[in-house]
Amino acid sequence: QVQLVESGGGLVQAGGSLRLSCAASGIMFRNNAMGWYRWYRQAPGNERELVATITAGGSTYYADSVKGRFTISRDNGKNTMYLEMNGLKPEDTAVYYCYLRPRTTGARDYWGQGTQVTVSS
Repeated sequence: QVQLVESGGGLVQAGGSLRLSCAASGIMFRNNAMGWYRWYRQAPGNERELVATITAGGSTYYADSVKGRFTISRDNGKNTMYLEMNGLKPEDTAVYYCYLRPRTTGARDYWGQGTQVTVSS
């Protein structure tokens, strides 16, 4: 059974930094069953928003709102993905979720339970 557990959220002042982690169990990143590793966020009253993607091949993609401030990465040996967030703004306040999408069409995808990030002005 695959489980994703996020950590690293919290309260930070504007301009500060946080590093989110998403530890996976029940799956080995190095087996390359997953094609896309993503971070999403959802603020109150808003739809869930894609923040960053890292592919199995290591390519990275970012939402325009976080480009240049956030960095997504992955450690296959630790089965953990990360989101380094710098220059945080109040509008970054949200619950952040990690997500794994498999390479195989129709296979199950996986979500973490979310971690709260609150940025004060």
